[in-house]
Amino acid sequence: MQILIGFILAIIVSYLAYRAHSLNKSGALAATLVGTIVFGVGGWQWAVLLLTFFITSSGLSRLFKKRKQGLDEKFSKGHERDAGQVFGNGGLATAFVLVHALYPESRIGWVGFAAALAAVNADTWATELGVLNPRPPRLITKPYQVVEKGTSGGISLTGTLASLAGSALIGLLAASFYPTAAPVSTFLIITLAGLAGSLFDSFLGATVQAMYYCPTDNKETEKHPIHTCGTETVHIRGWKLLNNDWVNFACGAFSVVIAFLLKR
Repeated sequence: MQILIGFILAIIVSYLAYRAHSLNKSGALAATLVGTIVFGVGGWQWAVLLLTFFITSSGLSRLFKKRKQGLDEKFSKGHERDAGQVFGNGGLATAFVLVHALYPESRIGWVGFAAALAAVNADTWATELGVLNPRPPRLITKPYQVVEKGTSGGISLTGTLASLAGSALIGLLAASFYPTAAPVSTFLIITLAGLAGSLFDSFLGATVQAMYYCPTDNKETEKHPIHTCGTETVHIRGWKLLNNDWVNFACGAFSVVIAFLLKR
């Protein structure tokens, strides 16, 4: 019965997100699968964390849409999330719901779930709010090098503080909703792990993420094979298979590893 209720709730949320243009068709189908597992197998506590990530990230994307105008040509995809983005951001967290179902007496499932969501929430908040920084960002691997806003691997004070806030929100919910004798410790572990995951995302963006070049606009971009202007983009660096969706997945995975190390 709980899985059936979870399936119904997942359909409702996915449909509303699709109508609000936060998800496209493939994204809505993927979100239905993710939501069914999280809502139906996990329960309302797990659903709250997932919805917090999705609602806040979608809300920030809409709220600062005008401030990001002109930067869309740098990102591989728009604000309508597709299946790749849904699984890249929520796939690992969903897997830990299943881990919890197999080992309900262990905290591994909850910690992994929360850490993965804290990282992608931190990364999303950094991306959406980082554009508000009054100065251009700097490359995480070369702090002395100024880069354009929206550049993969670029970080700023505003973006980093936003990342910390996004991670802390998930950390607070994780410590509040799960029975533990050490809520403060849980909050700190999830928050720090999420921030670390977000910074790791930036590191990958500056080093091995696949990046392309548009000869018409003379711009570096994540878009491939066609740029916003309609020109075919050329691969210039990084691993071709490591697109933004896989970077997001790695962001969550790194956060989980840090959380488990801190939890020991």
